[in-house]
Amino acid sequence: MPRTLHQAQVTQQFGAQADAYLASGVHAQGADLDLLEELLGRRPGARALDLGCGGGHAAFRLAPRVGQVVAFDLSAEMLDVVAREAARRGLAHLATRQGDVQHLPFPDADFEVLVSRFSAHHWSAFQAGLGEARRVLKPGGLAVFMDVISPGPPLLDTWLQTLELLRDPSHVRDYSQEEWRQAVQAAGFHPGRAATFRVRMAFPDWVRRSRTPDSHVRAIRSLQARAGREVAEAFALEPDGSFTLDTLLLCAGTQAP
Repeated sequence: MPRTLHQAQVTQQFGAQADAYLASGVHAQGADLDLLEELLGRRPGARALDLGCGGGHAAFRLAPRVGQVVAFDLSAEMLDVVAREAARRGLAHLATRQGDVQHLPFPDADFEVLVSRFSAHHWSAFQAGLGEARRVLKPGGLAVFMDVISPGPPLLDTWLQTLELLRDPSHVRDYSQEEWRQAVQAAGFHPGRAATFRVRMAFPDWVRRSRTPDSHVRAIRSLQARAGREVAEAFALEPDGSFTLDTLLLCAGTQAP
């Protein structure tokens, strides 16, 4: 299937920086990953999917706890990095598969566990991707979605989406917690436990990792300099441009809890 212009933009944006996302502390660590392990426990017979795996950090956390992990991503370069790192760690039961979240190349009810972390805000068809996630999850299975979320109020939402797009042209939208709950429910999931976190973004690393052009870096810094008190406090703006984002971990099942 031919790629859309947005899909091409996503692969161009992330392919060249695949190693940077493997090394990124923001992506490699986090209280959300720790909670993911706690929620999963041990499922030695389970088959798990990391949807939009990026640098593979969720897949690496899944691997010791399940029988098989498939790390799935649009970027071949990302998958090469994940496969190389999995081999280095001795994770022989971690496989990679390339494709688009809107058209998953898996049969219905193929996985007991599905995880997606820091991926959905790049999906051009958010609801379609969630529908595919629901299709490939078995009855009684567990889905765990993790992503940056919008604070909600229009002022803060507009400010966040603007900065995200200036930094990374493949950005689509950071959804609010309520938008997430409504979307997973519309996809046929039963939303369950949710947890939110505050994650500090070190500005130099944030823009370097996405290869943000200097002109856009200057635009972001200009917006930050002109931010009102409500924005500055909500995002904990720092003099060097570093700031803090809200993230969400949302569990969803195929059956009502």
